[in-house]
Amino acid sequence: MGSTNEWSQLKKVIVGTADYAKIPPMTKSLRCVNYADRKDTSDIVHGLYPQQVIDEANEDLEIFVDFLKSESIEVVRPRKTDVEYYNYCPRDVLLRYDNTTLAAPMSLEARQHEWKNYLNCAAPIRISERCSYSDEQYNEGCIGDREQLALNEYSPMFDAANVIRANNDLLYLVSNTGNKLGAKSLQNLLNQPKNPFEDEKNIKVHLLEGVYSYIHIDSTVAFLREGLMLLNPERIKDKSVLPAPFCNWDAIFCPEPVDIGYYGNYCNASTWINMNLLSINENLVCLEENQTNLAKELEKYGIESKLLPTRHQRTLGGGFHCVTLDLDRE
Repeated sequence: MGSTNEWSQLKKVIVGTADYAKIPPMTKSLRCVNYADRKDTSDIVHGLYPQQVIDEANEDLEIFVDFLKSESIEVVRPRKTDVEYYNYCPRDVLLRYDNTTLAAPMSLEARQHEWKNYLNCAAPIRISERCSYSDEQYNEGCIGDREQLALNEYSPMFDAANVIRANNDLLYLVSNTGNKLGAKSLQNLLNQPKNPFEDEKNIKVHLLEGVYSYIHIDSTVAFLREGLMLLNPERIKDKSVLPAPFCNWDAIFCPEPVDIGYYGNYCNASTWINMNLLSINENLVCLEENQTNLAKELEKYGIESKLLPTRHQRTLGGGFHCVTLDLDRE
């Protein structure tokens, strides 16, 4: 068993943990990738997140895990060990395709070894690329300029959350966390035969460019089922900007999200993180509990929403899609 799309019946999933979540010391990669929109980063607090954030995030994750188990879904969790960044968002770090788990060549130097914390959940894990994290990889011209991306085309680099899957077609966001060389490398990796007797593959990685420069794809596009997707109308005005074959899919344009706020000065996601959903199957998704307008919109397409708390998804930068990695779907 494995997973090649975002919507088939979920059978087994990794759910992250907020323990030891922290903001690492400022480096060139962190400055360019996470804080390109800020002219001044002097107010960024480094070190562990406040204990209240960690405790409340973990409480919400436990409620989520209980729901998944009630749906007969097997849940595995990473070890609660000290980390350089966090183990809150396995989707950022690992890409599951078929029965292979790839460790992404992460855009942040502080996260380059984070995949090792999931060896108890998804071994074996295949390393997709080795990164040098040299100065040539990063473009400081991106600071304060959304037209310039943080990553140069120096070597392949991408976060796994730059990718969503629709069986043989993957959509890849070119952004501050994924360059074009990363997409090319990913396509080559996925099409490599595992043995001489394996049938030829035809997996295509399609580039989504010029719609959103910051971070990951799953607050911009969500695949709900074959031929149906959820789009962020602030970033994607019309389906025509999407690569084939996705421009022919039916689209739901997400209603304005309900802002649930964030803790103190710890803001790591826009309000659009509230469209960051996890599909249990084609007819059921998990949504942040205040997003009732989106739930009503999905209901028109026969999709039920389980509304659950994720109080710190803006604080920690991760909704239900981010904090999970589906290992097995039917």
